[in-house]
Amino acid sequence: MPVYAWKGKAPGGAEQKGELNLANKEEVLSHLRKKRIVASEVKEKSGAVNFKLPAFKKGVSIRDLVIFTRQFSTMVNAGLPLVQCLDILSKQAESATFREVVADVMHDVEAGSTLAEAMGKRPQAFDNLYVNMVDAGEAGGILDDILARLAGYLEKAEALRRKVKSALTYPAVVLVVALGATTFMLLFIIPTFAKVFADFGGELPLPTRVVLALSDFLKSFWWVIILVTVAFVIAIRRIYKTENGRMKMDAMALKSPVLGDILRKASIARFTRTLGTMISSGVPILTALDITARTAGNKVIEAAIMMTKGSIGEGETIAAPLRQSKVFPPMVVQMISVGEETGALDKMLDKIANFYDEEVNVAVDTLTSIIEPIMIVVMGSLVGGMVVAMYMPMFKLINVVAGPGH
Repeated sequence: MPVYAWKGKAPGGAEQKGELNLANKEEVLSHLRKKRIVASEVKEKSGAVNFKLPAFKKGVSIRDLVIFTRQFSTMVNAGLPLVQCLDILSKQAESATFREVVADVMHDVEAGSTLAEAMGKRPQAFDNLYVNMVDAGEAGGILDDILARLAGYLEKAEALRRKVKSALTYPAVVLVVALGATTFMLLFIIPTFAKVFADFGGELPLPTRVVLALSDFLKSFWWVIILVTVAFVIAIRRIYKTENGRMKMDAMALKSPVLGDILRKASIARFTRTLGTMISSGVPILTALDITARTAGNKVIEAAIMMTKGSIGEGETIAAPLRQSKVFPPMVVQMISVGEETGALDKMLDKIANFYDEEVNVAVDTLTSIIEPIMIVVMGSLVGGMVVAMYMPMFKLINVVAGPGH
């Protein structure tokens, strides 16, 4: 039988560890549960050298999480015990990684942990927002309702993410294709013409000389271009990792034409939907703002939210610091202010989120319709310009051969 090394906490909270010689991990966990020990780690010890290839585990997808959350909500609403719900869900999850995560959550709950505590130990599947909402649901006895809200939130958040991603991906893909086609022509097509032109003699037209010079430069210094590109990417990534650098780059992104408007609207939609969902679920406002700031996706928006959190701690409203930050449009600030005054802040935030979701959809569709003809013109100009530049000497040669009398 294999030997399993384990670590865990005894009923009094003391850390314990040891080894057990049992058939499998499930038996080890069962043995520890009988002793009322909450296991934090169970690993098989092996004396033999294992030559198996490393297994690469896939992460937990939003789709897996949404299906799990909706089914969990239905089962809890039907009155099934939590452990039984988790046992069923762990067996029917499509992802092997998620099956393992849900099974581990079930074992912790069975051993006496709350559902929120068990989920909090698995940040690869359940983020702070998810854990805090589950905690609020358990405390208020409305776990099924909270899980249903979570599923709806996750679906809308994922739809927004995909929409923004498509807005950023489309122009990038078209640009890569345009650069790829241009590079291919400069490296493989233009040199063929260069050999022909070398036999002609005489002076070539300026456009032809420019294209041939570009082709020669690319053939001779392609490594310099690659090095500069790699250095640029590394420099940008390092700058983005610093607090000040990321703040400046995120500010530039918000101010960029067209894309900046989409990013701002997406950030506002994410902020209002996350905050509204958490407030309506009973999460304390300061905790909700802290989590919302970290999920904003933009440092400028995050700073504005954290300033709001500090002001609320001093007794101010949410709307006042948001207005001072000048990051959020006046309409958003005014609607939040009305929501605070009427005691319906969560509903008002949800209305703002729905409005800006639609705004993002319209902005992305507009961007796509604008970029498509622009990219076609750019690609046509690049490729067509090079073709014309290559044929200009041939037209000149034909005129010379034909002579003035023809």
